[in-house]
Amino acid sequence: MHESTWQRSSFCGGGGNNCIEIAIDGSAIAIRESSEPHAVLTTDRTALRAFLLRVKNGRFDPLLDRR
Repeated sequence: MHESTWQRSSFCGGGGNNCIEIAIDGSAIAIRESSEPHAVLTTDRTALRAFLLRVKNGRFDPLLDRR
């Protein structure tokens, strides 16, 4: 992956090192945290779309409330 192919989330604050970044790598979507740039997760467009729809619908909100 070339560094220029990564795009940061629009919710990333001030160019810090606490951002989610994605890149297209052929037919795969690569995802990483800017604080761990060598730890890359890959998925396909269908799985990423399903995940994002569930995030937007609040499906995972209860997981954030656990302590």
